[in-house]
Amino acid sequence: MSFRDDLLVRFRWIDGHADILGVFAEGGFLVAASEALAAPFETIDIAKVAAVEARGFILGTAVAIHLGVGFVPIRKAGAIHPGPKAVGQAGPDWRGNQPTLTIQRAALRSNERVLLVDDWIETGSQALAARALIEDCGAHYAGLSVLVDQSSEEVRNTLRPVAYVVSSVELPSQ
Repeated sequence: MSFRDDLLVRFRWIDGHADILGVFAEGGFLVAASEALAAPFETIDIAKVAAVEARGFILGTAVAIHLGVGFVPIRKAGAIHPGPKAVGQAGPDWRGNQPTLTIQRAALRSNERVLLVDDWIETGSQALAARALIEDCGAHYAGLSVLVDQSSEEVRNTLRPVAYVVSSVELPSQ
């Protein structure tokens, strides 16, 4: 069975919420998820993987290990991030929140290619803000890899290249 098919079989809704965290309880599935997210970018010279907390940290770290590169966390307001930082505010997410995101400037070097990884992209607001932070640090945004894509064509074009395992319309209904 392909990883895509396995994700669709395992995916479930609980009280109207996608249970993305629950699918990572099985180690083999988490390994397969990291491989599926890394695969579209394996031929590109990626220096770092970045991800926004919290679920992004799980997948971003796994993809960084798979690619043999470093991981750069992008934190939300209130989190401790020592040293000089790049700071930006995301546009409204699907709940209307506009989180402030931070990244350690020292974690990225000029001209490094950085892959952004997450579990789900809805409005794209956090991915767009994360890309801006990566570029503000002098690094190059290499693309976005996600499990579930719910973004608009306009957002996808702005964040290009975007690789995803499944589109949100393919998910089982609630």
